[in-house]
Amino acid sequence: MDGILKKSLIEVRDMIKTGKVTSLAVTQAALRRVDETASLNAFNYVCREQALARASEIDAGIAAGKKDGALLGVPIAVKDNLCTEGIPTTASSAILEGFIPPYNATVTEKLLGAGAVIIGKTNMDEFAMGSSNETSYFGPVLNPRDNTRVPGGSSGGSAASVAAYQCYGAIGSDTGGSIRQPAAFCGVVGVKPTYGKVSRYGGIALASSFDQFGTFARSVDDAAYLLSVISGHDDRDMTSMKDGYVYKKPDGRLPEGFRVAVPNEFVERIEDKSVRTAFSAAVGRLTAAGAEVEYVSMPILDYSIPTYYILICAEATSNLSRYDGIKYGKRAKNPADLLDLYEKTRTEFLGVEVKRRLMLGNYALSSGYFDAYYRKAQKVRTLIRNEIRAVFGRADVILTPTAPTTAFGFNAHSGPLETYLSDIFTVPANLAGCAAMSVPDFGAGALPVGIQIMADISCEDKMFAAAAALER
Repeated sequence: MDGILKKSLIEVRDMIKTGKVTSLAVTQAALRRVDETASLNAFNYVCREQALARASEIDAGIAAGKKDGALLGVPIAVKDNLCTEGIPTTASSAILEGFIPPYNATVTEKLLGAGAVIIGKTNMDEFAMGSSNETSYFGPVLNPRDNTRVPGGSSGGSAASVAAYQCYGAIGSDTGGSIRQPAAFCGVVGVKPTYGKVSRYGGIALASSFDQFGTFARSVDDAAYLLSVISGHDDRDMTSMKDGYVYKKPDGRLPEGFRVAVPNEFVERIEDKSVRTAFSAAVGRLTAAGAEVEYVSMPILDYSIPTYYILICAEATSNLSRYDGIKYGKRAKNPADLLDLYEKTRTEFLGVEVKRRLMLGNYALSSGYFDAYYRKAQKVRTLIRNEIRAVFGRADVILTPTAPTTAFGFNAHSGPLETYLSDIFTVPANLAGCAAMSVPDFGAGALPVGIQIMADISCEDKMFAAAAALER
């Protein structure tokens, strides 16, 4: 592997800017690495020609004195549920195979505006519905740490591409842990910012009140820096917050009196010995760094999984109704009538997990069951959010494992419920809309363990401070 690929995102940006290396050379090295590790199946589409042309254009600009750009010439990977003008965007679904958007998502625009080189669209669970990347129409992604295990999901391709040194950073989406869980399984840093910090415009929606785009990188500093590039207000997204995240390099030192809350209910649910060992060590490291650690009780979190899955399935039912064989995407052949067209198209081109969740969502929204399921779940969501916010009233961050186990094997779960429970530590942050991230720990066993740090709304600085202290 070319040594330039082991540099940090910020380091390689500075090297390109100062002329120590060209963007073309860096991009060529990244594409060679993609080819060398193609068996990982991390990309649905590699933007080879576009990336090389873009890198050459950036180098010409640098030669002419144009050296602006927070990501000047740096290869970045983008999850395949973000629209990219002129580049296929499929959300890893058969129904969108071959779809080429006529416009860019806001995140894509921000990356390009900062001078990034987009090298490809990363594989994912179909429509971001999954926790293992096994539901992708284009086949599963392999975990770079152990090819017999899943990379996590739904942003498995983004996590794997960063872990395998195919790029310097990647964009993912997180609806219930889809950045943090694959980051944990692949041993990289994954950040889900506060809901609204990053525009969702141009993203293929799963559950609109949960979805949030975020970043993957190999260090806390790079992940924070990349987040600052893609965050900020967007008039095209009515949920977009007024202020984005402003980058401040985390130095690994905690402020005096920094308080960490550890929920007892989460500690009790740790299944894996290596996860328990790594988490205990993380608590010890933060204590040694000067943090005040308090164990708290948050019993409402026991209701997070059923609440989450009722709500996201209901929202997915609404969002995916547009894939009907008429507006865009694939269409079944020889339908008898309009209803038959809908039925055949969705039956033929949507995967099993997507159909399962759409059926659950339709049931929860149906007449006679709306109050019993959807309305009640919304009320419980408010209770969960209030309880989490109450803890933030006396703590700077909440510390938990990212997942109850390390990366599991392919086809390891006996049914969907077992897979859904792998998100048990991550979904509360999405229910509350607060910031959360995963930091890797490599000391407890053969596979990396993810340590999750949650922070209150717009308190990313506190989250990154704790993460940098753990990393240091």
